[in-house]
Amino acid sequence: MDQIRINKFFTEHGICSRREADRLIEGGRVTINNVVAKLGDQVCAQDVIARDGEVIPWGQERLYIKYNKPEGVTTTSEAHVPRNIIREIGHQERIFPIGRLDKDSSGLILLTNDGNIVNAILRTEFGHEREYEVTLDRPYDQAVLDRLAAGVVILGSKTKPCRVERLTPKRLRMVLTEGRNRQIRRMCQAVGYRVVALHRVRIMHITLAGLPSGAWKPLSPQEQQALLKAVGRNQ
Repeated sequence: MDQIRINKFFTEHGICSRREADRLIEGGRVTINNVVAKLGDQVCAQDVIARDGEVIPWGQERLYIKYNKPEGVTTTSEAHVPRNIIREIGHQERIFPIGRLDKDSSGLILLTNDGNIVNAILRTEFGHEREYEVTLDRPYDQAVLDRLAAGVVILGSKTKPCRVERLTPKRLRMVLTEGRNRQIRRMCQAVGYRVVALHRVRIMHITLAGLPSGAWKPLSPQEQQALLKAVGRNQ
């Protein structure tokens, strides 16, 4: 009979982070078979786990969704924030975004109820690609592309080398393997330009193909299988 730690149960069911789960447990808000849980407790599928008296089912289906976020939508699960991404999508299940996309940026973002997969996608050392189309405030030259591709100093350290491609005199394509806070805007600012539009078109192998702005849909079986394989997970 497979057992997991109680805090891992919460992340696998997309309820909260392990740290938050530990706080719930320390606060006496979690029970296992009607007994108040302790940090480090192990649970299995035969156990009844509840938070604040509400039973959390074991058999929750894992959900993986892609969303074409419009500008103006905030990537947060906080219910009080106007136009938060959870309210905009309106999914009946509890889901949360993987990573962030600035309020003034648009494009692809993934959402899930699978807490285990988040770090595997976001952690820099795994080198998962993210592709963006960037519009600058004025025309640029090849020297700007070369500087961006080689890496520039933002937030006190140099960015990793990335792929940069000219699209038009003011537009370019950037493919990053890291995701620092407002990274592309800061990188462009470091070489003397201002970003006027930022649109993410790809995360790893997943694209926006056929998904209009403001729309969402589950990953296809092929997309989901490739995603789980890329992060070392079985179906």
